[in-house]
Amino acid sequence: MKNQSKILQFFGIPFTALLSIIFGLLLISFPIGIYVVFQTDIGDEINYDYPITHLDIFQDTNFYQSSFDLSIGDVFVLLWIFYLAIFVFSILGPKQNFLKSISSLISMGQYDVKVNYMFAITKWLSILVLISALINFFQEYFGIITVPPLGDNNLIQFFYVSLAPLLEEFIFRIILVGIPLFALYSSRASFRYFLKCLWTPSSLNILDSKKAIFVIVFVGIAFGFAHIAFGDSWSEGKFAQATAGGIILGWVYFRYGFVVSLLIHWATNYFIFAYAHFISQINYVPLETAFINPLMSSLELLFLSSGILGVCIIFLNKFYLKKSLI
Repeated sequence: MKNQSKILQFFGIPFTALLSIIFGLLLISFPIGIYVVFQTDIGDEINYDYPITHLDIFQDTNFYQSSFDLSIGDVFVLLWIFYLAIFVFSILGPKQNFLKSISSLISMGQYDVKVNYMFAITKWLSILVLISALINFFQEYFGIITVPPLGDNNLIQFFYVSLAPLLEEFIFRIILVGIPLFALYSSRASFRYFLKCLWTPSSLNILDSKKAIFVIVFVGIAFGFAHIAFGDSWSEGKFAQATAGGIILGWVYFRYGFVVSLLIHWATNYFIFAYAHFISQINYVPLETAFINPLMSSLELLFLSSGILGVCIIFLNKFYLKKSLI
C-alpha cells in the first residue's frame, strides 16, 4: 500500500502542478474574452453593438423581423456571466473545494475526481486535448488535413464558439444522452428526480453500464457527423476528432454531470479562441498566425503533458484496484 501511494504521488505532484496552472489559465481567459470583444477591433467593420438579428442563424426566421433589440455584446455578456457562475460553482463542489481536493491529492495520493468538478474538468480537458492531438498527428501522417469552417468575421466566429458549448451540450448530452439513460435505468417517475438525473446521470442506479456506453458512443458518432454534415462545416478530417471528443464528453457527463461536460466543451472553444484572438490583436497578426505563436504552443504542450500524466494515473489506479481484488 505504501508503494502504491509513493508511485501515485510521484505522478500526482507534477500532475497537480499542471492542473493548478491550467485552472489559472482558464480563470484568466474570462477577462481576456471581455477585452477581446469590447476593447479590440476583432470584428473589423462591425463591433459588439452589431444586432444578433443580423446574424445568419436568424436570417430565415420571423425572429429576424421582430423588434427584439439585442446586440452581440449583450448576448456575449450574458453567456460570459453564465459560464463564470458555473465556473465558480465548479470550484466549490460538489463535495469539497478545488484547493482542498488538490491538497489531498498531493499529501495522500487520493484521486477521487468526484469530490470536485474543477478537478475533473482540468483532468479530462487535458486528456481530450491529448487524444485530439494524437488523432490529428496520425491523420496528417496519412495526408488527412483538418480544415476549419471559413468565418466571414472573427467577432461573429468568437460569438458562435462561445454560444456553441451551451447549445450543443444541451442537445447532445442532456437530450440525446440524459433522457435515454433515464428511460433505460430509472425506476421512478418523479419529475424532480428526472431533472436531477439530467443534471447528474450518476444519480441513476446503474449496475450494468453496457447500454449507457452504447448510447454515449452512438451520440458521440452523431456529434462527430454534425461537425462535417453541413455546407459551411469542418472538413471530413474533423469527424474522428469530434467523435472522440463527443464520446469523452458523453462519458464525462455520465460520470460527473452536466457542469463538467459543459465547461470542458467551453474550454475547447472559448478558452482557446480567447487566447488566440488576444495574441492576434496585441501583435497585429492574423488569427492563423496567432495559433502558431509560442504562447499557444506552450499551452498545447502544457495540456499534452497533463493529459499524459492523467492517463498514467487512470491506468495506475485501475492496476492497483485489480491487484487489491486478487
